[in-house]
Amino acid sequence: MISKCSMRRVSAALTGLGLLAAGAAAAQMVKIDGSSTVFPITEAVAEEFQKSTKGKVKVTVGISGTGGGFKKFCRGETDISNASRPILKSEMADCAKNGIQYMEMPVAYDALTVVVHPKNPFLTSISIDELKKMWEPAAQGKITKWNQVNPAWPDAPIRLFGAGADSGTFDYFTEAVTGKSKSSRGDFTASEDDNVLVQGISRDTNAIGFFGFAYYAENRDKLKALSISWKGSKAIGPSLQSVIDGSYQPLSRPIFIYINAKAAQKGEVKQFIEYFNKHAETLTKEVKHVPLPPKAYAHNLETLAKTTLGTKFGGENKVGLTIEELMKLEAKL
Repeated sequence: MISKCSMRRVSAALTGLGLLAAGAAAAQMVKIDGSSTVFPITEAVAEEFQKSTKGKVKVTVGISGTGGGFKKFCRGETDISNASRPILKSEMADCAKNGIQYMEMPVAYDALTVVVHPKNPFLTSISIDELKKMWEPAAQGKITKWNQVNPAWPDAPIRLFGAGADSGTFDYFTEAVTGKSKSSRGDFTASEDDNVLVQGISRDTNAIGFFGFAYYAENRDKLKALSISWKGSKAIGPSLQSVIDGSYQPLSRPIFIYINAKAAQKGEVKQFIEYFNKHAETLTKEVKHVPLPPKAYAHNLETLAKTTLGTKFGGENKVGLTIEELMKLEAKL
């Protein structure tokens, strides 16, 4: 059975081909790029929004990773940037240098998911300490077998797969696991395209990797998700419920869209953001992310109406943040 996410990708590709054939210059355009984790949500919204406008507004959604998306966004090349982590201080500086002001909108929660091959015979759970031993920079070239991480595990090679350096998922995972963003061994198979990681892990019984929950949910028949223990806690598996109740830690995280404030003055961009927040709860569930409470989307609409600028995060990740804690933060420039 073809999933809704896959069908949307086909539909988006055909829409893109249609635009090329017809010439996009005549249509109003909303340009989006960035995170592969946020992509399924934005893609779903874009498809439904374009239907609602009867083709009068075209929405393009690229996947260059959170970091790659912010590079384009801070150069003024896109209207909206998908991000699986908050904007960083260096990116804030780049935007300021180029006169780009922005609004930050959390749109969902994600359970960053650690997965192995479904026929892995010895792993159903893993601790953050074990992940650190596997992924920290000091492990490069030294921790190459499973029994070097845990003597109860087999004398077999570890094959690591993970998000690329431009990915917000990489930034968040490294901060949560090794204690410092981007602090990781470099000898692993990396990609900003989570579908590449899914294929690699699903073909190797010695593989382990990480990406957003939606890509696991779409490929449950090819992958096994591991429960996570942290600071001596009981191992908890990734799920909609464990994210909502705050028990899946520290790998639960908010995910975002950032809107160019000047672009938001254009009717088509404003319409798209309004449509996004009015339909986010339904479409977020459809693509296997965790929706925020209705009051969060109402707050996003207030942010748009008042043009509330800045970020709630001060240019850094906040590891282990619950949905309730997120709702209490205030945006600042």
